[in-house]
Amino acid sequence: MKIAIIGSGNVGSVLGRRLAQAGHTICFASRTPTSSKLAALVATAPDRCSAALVGEAAQSAEVVIYAAPYDQAESILSSVVDFHGSVLIDCTNPLNATFDGLQLGHTESAGERLAQWAPTARVVKAFNTTSVATMADPQYNGHVATQFYCGDDAIAKQTVADLIKQLGMEPVDAGPLRNARYLEATAMLYIHLAIRGGWGGNCALKMLKR
Repeated sequence: MKIAIIGSGNVGSVLGRRLAQAGHTICFASRTPTSSKLAALVATAPDRCSAALVGEAAQSAEVVIYAAPYDQAESILSSVVDFHGSVLIDCTNPLNATFDGLQLGHTESAGERLAQWAPTARVVKAFNTTSVATMADPQYNGHVATQFYCGDDAIAKQTVADLIKQLGMEPVDAGPLRNARYLEATAMLYIHLAIRGGWGGNCALKMLKR
């Protein structure tokens, strides 16, 4: 599968590396695709990774992962003329400037806003409640981390669920895209525990059944 990743920070780079290892073709989408940072990312798997301008990468991708900051999302996504119905995975959390709260909540979410800014894509919220350390290694003493996802398109959601499984995590369908409001609040709780609670990034959410 051809996957474009917008964002070359910790989330984008680890997802790119692991999805390339899973056999996908990765294109890191950037306004500066010739930067040394992107060159280093591409060099980790040159047979499967490349870099291109955002519009070019999105045009040819079956899945686009938005892993750049939320505050840049409107500008970046609006610059893409047509996503041609590709799956757009929103990894963002609309954190405030001090990282102790959300800009949105209860009646709106970042996921819903991204769907407005990219109306020709099928938006699925995922990877926002998980640390980079867990994305890199989702195994916890015999358990695998839960990865929540939500969206309004059943086929797009199945595509994301399949990618989650390939990354070694347990996919849990959290319902329609409007439920991104709850996933973003859950992420805020996780961030509080990891940073202010002292748990760090080597902890993960897990749904259990009996």
